[in-house]
Amino acid sequence: MNCSIISVGTEILFGQIVNTNTVYLSQELNGLGINVYHHFTAGDNENRLKDILDYALSKSDLIITTGGLGPTQDDLTKETIARVAGKKLEMHEPSFEKLCTYFKNLNRKMNENNIKQAYLPKDSIVLDNDCGTAPGFIIEFDGKIVISLPGPPKEMKSMFESVKDYLKTKSKDTIYSKVLRFFGIGESALETAIMDLINHQSNPTIATYAKEGEVSARITAKAENEAKAQEMIIPVINQIKNRLEEYIYSYNDEELVQVVAKKLLDEKVSVSFAESCTGGLIAAKLTSIPGISESLNRSIVTYSNEAKIEELGVKETTLKEHGAVSEETAREMVLGLKAATGSEICVSVTGIAGPGGGTKEKPVGLVYIGLAYKENIVCNQYNIFGDRNRIRNYTSMLALNMIRKVLEK
Repeated sequence: MNCSIISVGTEILFGQIVNTNTVYLSQELNGLGINVYHHFTAGDNENRLKDILDYALSKSDLIITTGGLGPTQDDLTKETIARVAGKKLEMHEPSFEKLCTYFKNLNRKMNENNIKQAYLPKDSIVLDNDCGTAPGFIIEFDGKIVISLPGPPKEMKSMFESVKDYLKTKSKDTIYSKVLRFFGIGESALETAIMDLINHQSNPTIATYAKEGEVSARITAKAENEAKAQEMIIPVINQIKNRLEEYIYSYNDEELVQVVAKKLLDEKVSVSFAESCTGGLIAAKLTSIPGISESLNRSIVTYSNEAKIEELGVKETTLKEHGAVSEETAREMVLGLKAATGSEICVSVTGIAGPGGGTKEKPVGLVYIGLAYKENIVCNQYNIFGDRNRIRNYTSMLALNMIRKVLEK
């Protein structure tokens, strides 16, 4: 099945909001084995939206629209879909009753234009909106399927859960995917390492993806049932593991911080940080995980030289001779942190995040990360490219990955 996604809203064309819906839908549809051929964006104009719908229907079996289901005059998505499908709009009583209840509970009068949301194309499958007032719908005509979802991402994602069940009924096969996540290798290097597998695998298929600081590989199999699809995927995963195991941090599509937090909690290991250029970012990532207080002791932001001296006992002579951004300073930071906290894992970070402050000898992006665990101390040097935000974020990921590796050993 081939799909086109149409995002409706002039505010998207004007750049007033970021369109995250297409990213989410494309990822979800890919996991269902549905090929996404096109992304379109249409303003709040019925004729232009009709032109895009006509074109998309000529190229795809499935059309998914987001947005334009609200109560105002410029919300024209369902009216345009009904026009293209040759269907009348009819009052859907359950949706009308839900609207009445919604406004009654708010103790507010329901305006006439809100009733518009309860009119839906004849013969359509109505999709309840558990997070808002605008119902979505599915309509089938001329061998095509059009699914219309609300624009707000929270409403769209909630509604799409029921859509997934519907789409699964349209295929006699079961689609199953497994996502491997990698850190420390780029997308092109990953693709090169498994190119022969990608080229010779039609079922399962392998697709690589990149996001800031990491890459992933989605292995998708199609079979008569999920058990068979899982069985087909295992040999492919094993081949990738044999080649790239050192870079794989998750076989279950987990974030790096989730993997590290789970290891810390499972092994009951305490951890503390002394952060300079990251300014508490590593601890902030970890504290997004519920229950991490069982492992996270503290994070000290020692941004200035005075803080490094007073909080961690870094020697003034070290700072004068080697500078704040140096292996020597990172080592003394982590030793001071170990002495102050007694945490089983201690991590120090010092670097030049830019955009200023760099020199020929110590350019922007130079970072040192120290780690003390049991009797061992390591201090790694990194040269990271990018702007200030990327340098800080990637440094925090490098620190988390160092923790993951020592715990795995």
